[in-house]
Amino acid sequence: MSGEPRLALVAGESSGDLLGGHLLAALRARWPGLQAAGIGGAQMAAQGFAAWWPMEKLAVRGYLEVLPRLPELLRMRRQLGDRLLAERPDAFIGIDAPDFNFDLEARLKAGGIKTLHFVSPSFWAWRPEKLIKLKAAADQVLCLFPFEPALLAAHGIAATYVGHPLASVIPMQPDRAAARQALGLPADAPVVALLPGSRAAEIEHLASRFFRAAALIQKARPATKFIVPAVPHLLARVQALARASGLGAVLQVLPGQSHAALAACDVTLIASGTATLEAALFKRPMVIAYAMPRLSHALMRRRRQLPWVGLPNVLCAPPAWLQRPAGLTARQAADRPDAPFVVPELLQDAATPDALARAVLDWLAAPEKMAALQARFARLHDELRRDTARLATDAIQTLLAR
Repeated sequence: MSGEPRLALVAGESSGDLLGGHLLAALRARWPGLQAAGIGGAQMAAQGFAAWWPMEKLAVRGYLEVLPRLPELLRMRRQLGDRLLAERPDAFIGIDAPDFNFDLEARLKAGGIKTLHFVSPSFWAWRPEKLIKLKAAADQVLCLFPFEPALLAAHGIAATYVGHPLASVIPMQPDRAAARQALGLPADAPVVALLPGSRAAEIEHLASRFFRAAALIQKARPATKFIVPAVPHLLARVQALARASGLGAVLQVLPGQSHAALAACDVTLIASGTATLEAALFKRPMVIAYAMPRLSHALMRRRRQLPWVGLPNVLCAPPAWLQRPAGLTARQAADRPDAPFVVPELLQDAATPDALARAVLDWLAAPEKMAALQARFARLHDELRRDTARLATDAIQTLLAR
């Protein structure tokens, strides 16, 4: 490679777009003339990224949910691969989205294009078979969590721990008062942030449950206010569900602004996913929930390796819990009754409005417990805060120089 690099990137959802935006900002600081294109969202576009397809086309989760979209996704991946093999960028960076990116990366790698995957798949939690595909797909993996490179190295996969970019962006001491003032919220009322997800399927399965739980919380604590950040392409749907909830003025739907909502709230009721890590970095107590079609849930549950699905519980667990004890099947390991939880998880049938409301109210009634959790999250924040921009761009520069 000579001169400024040409890179192709693919991010599949809002969390990947956020990571991609931070990565591109760091890359452009090192190479001002960088060219970058592929599939991404608004955060990446703000860094000069050219999106050939809208990122929302990839925002599908689960097994049954993807089937109606599968022909379109396969066609998009084939066309993208054809274009990249013809244009031959200096490297391809897949940001999460392993079901889309791994096969694309493997094809590009076989065609002589250097490949890097940003965000290790959660093979330590489920889907360990992804390691085989990852090894064939990526020349290098950038890991967000400190325990991952050693686990990957044991399988012959080159990996570098770069920290989590959000740990450098989110302040160690978020300004709750300023966030409330900016959102027009009272300074002293209890505030609960409802984050039902960034995919259409998540909104359909979780938003109404969250709103019904909010009604129960509001009945028990009438002064409570609720805020709901919604991604742009789902804003109208969330607003319609909010109007139908009957909560009226105590419920405020925000266009985006998830970080402002997390900074402003006392507790968050939140869908499992990257947003739970953001909530932990904001030091906010949370109740994690998730629901999906029954068959999809059964298939995913069979693949679980750990007792938790929420990142805060995984990252705060003792390291030994990330290794399956000898003699236990994956199902037995995932169902261990003595597993330590720092925040509650209510999944599938357990995620009833009544149970969700009780779990949120339990946090609001226990300020000492909330303070202890916030101290634990502060330690986690410090563990994840690295010079991610330098570490990631150094790793990419090393790959490009090979």
